[in-house]
Amino acid sequence: MPDATREHDAPRTHDGPCTLGRWTADRARTTPDAVAIDDRGVVVTYRELDERATRLAAAFRAAGYSVGDRIATITGNSADHVVLFFACAKAGLVLVPLSWRLSPRELAEQLETADPVLLLVEDEFQTVARAALDRLARRLPTGALGAHGVEQHVPHPGSRAVPPATRRDVRDDDPLLIVFTSGTTSRAKGAVLTHANCFWTNLSLSKTIAIAEHDVVLAVMPQFHVGGWNIQPLLAWWSGATVVLERTFDPGRVLHLIAERGITTMMGVPANYLFLAQHPEFAAADLSSLGHAVVGGAPMPPALLRTWHARGVALTQGYGLTEAAPNVLCLPDREATRRVGSAGLPYAHVDVAVADPATGEVLDGAAEGELLVAGPGVFAGYFRDSDATAAALRDGWLRTGDLVRRDADGYFTIVDRLNDVYISGGEGVSPAEVESVLIAHPAVADVAVVGVPDERWGEAGSAWVVLRPGAITDAAELAEFARASLAGYKVPRDIRFIDEIPRSTASKALRRVLAERAARLAEAEGVDA
Repeated sequence: MPDATREHDAPRTHDGPCTLGRWTADRARTTPDAVAIDDRGVVVTYRELDERATRLAAAFRAAGYSVGDRIATITGNSADHVVLFFACAKAGLVLVPLSWRLSPRELAEQLETADPVLLLVEDEFQTVARAALDRLARRLPTGALGAHGVEQHVPHPGSRAVPPATRRDVRDDDPLLIVFTSGTTSRAKGAVLTHANCFWTNLSLSKTIAIAEHDVVLAVMPQFHVGGWNIQPLLAWWSGATVVLERTFDPGRVLHLIAERGITTMMGVPANYLFLAQHPEFAAADLSSLGHAVVGGAPMPPALLRTWHARGVALTQGYGLTEAAPNVLCLPDREATRRVGSAGLPYAHVDVAVADPATGEVLDGAAEGELLVAGPGVFAGYFRDSDATAAALRDGWLRTGDLVRRDADGYFTIVDRLNDVYISGGEGVSPAEVESVLIAHPAVADVAVVGVPDERWGEAGSAWVVLRPGAITDAAELAEFARASLAGYKVPRDIRFIDEIPRSTASKALRRVLAERAARLAEAEGVDA
C-alpha cells in the first residue's frame, strides 16, 4: 500500500464497543498463525486477514470514503470478500452483497435502491454486472476484489446523494450490512443491519451454539444472504475457528470436504440436508468429525431428522429472518426428538410475543398468531423505505408476518407465512403442514404447496411434487396418501409433477412462482384457478 496511507494505519481506539472491526485485530493478537479461512485450499491466517483488512480500510479513508458509504459486490463466497467485509467494518462503510443469481434487471433495481458509491465484481460475473450497469441512470465506479484489485488500488467514490460526512469513529449503530430480502412475498427490500445488530445476534448464537478455536466450520450459505455471515461464519472468526468457504452447494463435494477437512459443524436449510442424505455416497461417507449441524429456513421433516441422527450428527434447529439478523428461535438437539417440528425457544437477548393477526392484540399463554420480535438484533429498517419500515416496526416490535403456535411450555412452532396460508371453505390451510405429509411418501423427493382460487371453496391447494429417481406414483395415489393424515379440505385439489421446485437464493420455495404457473395452466386447461 502506498506510503500516503500509513498515517491512517494507527490503531483506532474510540470505535464503539460492539463494532466488528475489532474482531480480527483481537484474533491477530491472540492466535495470529491460526487459519481463519480455507478458500478452496488457499488459506488465510488471522494475522493476514487483519493486516489486509486494516490496509484496505485505510486506503478507503485515504481515497475519500466516509462512514455510511455503501460498497456493493457481485461475487461468490471468497476470502477476498471476507477481507472486504472487515475492511468495511473498520472504516465504517456498508457492505451490500448482491446475488449473482439475479437477472440484470433485478440487479439494477437493487443497485438503484442501495445507491452505492462503488461496485466490486468478481471476474466470472462481469457480463451480468455490465448488463445491470447499462440500466442505471448514473455512472457507478467499479473494480475487482482482492489483492490484485481493490486492495491494490481503490477507485475514488462515485457521486453521492448527500455530501460526505466529516470523518469520525465507527459507532455501534452505524450500518454494516444491507442485505436484500429474498422476495418470496414481494419485491426485495434492503434490510439495514448495524454493527450492534451483528454483535448481539452472534453473542446470542454463542450462548446456544458455541464455536471454539478448534472448530472447523463449513460455510455453504451464500454471502449475499444474512446466513452467509451471521449463522456461524462471523461467530467463528470472533472465536478463532477455521471457516472452510464453499462457493456453491454440491452434495458430493460437501460429503468429501467433511471427511477431508475434518468439518466439525455446518449450517444449512432442510433442502441441503435432504440432498446430502439422497446422495449415493451418504451411507458410506465419513461423518465422524461432524458432531453438530445447524438447520434453518424451515422445519426439519421427522424422517430426515432420524436419518441424520442415525449417522451420529446432532442437529440444532432454529428460526430466523433477515430483519432479525437473523437468529430468533432455537431448538437444541436434546429436544429434537421430543419436540419434532418445534422451532424451540427464543435465543438469549431476544424477546418474542404472539399477536392476534386481525387486531394486533398481544396474546398470553398457549396461543396462535403472528410472531413479534424485539431486541438488539432487530434491524434498523429498510434502506430508504420509510413506509415498509413503519409497517414492519410497530409499537417496539418487529412484525414478522409468520404465523406461529406457542404451547403451554412456551415452545414455538412455525405454522406458515401469514401470506402463504390459504382459506379453503372458510378454514385456514398451512402449505407447510400439507408438505410435511406429502414429503413422507417414499416416492417424493421434494414438494411445495400453494393456494389457488377455487370456484366452490374460495381457495384450494395445488401441490407441486419432485419424484425420487426411479420412483413411480401418480396424483391419485398421493392424494389418497395425504387423505390418511389430513382433513379433506387440506388435501390438494390437484397434484402436479415438476423436475425442480423453484427456490429463492435462501433455498425457500417460491410459492408465488408456482401459484402463477398454476394459474396459467388452469387457464390453458379451462379450469377455474
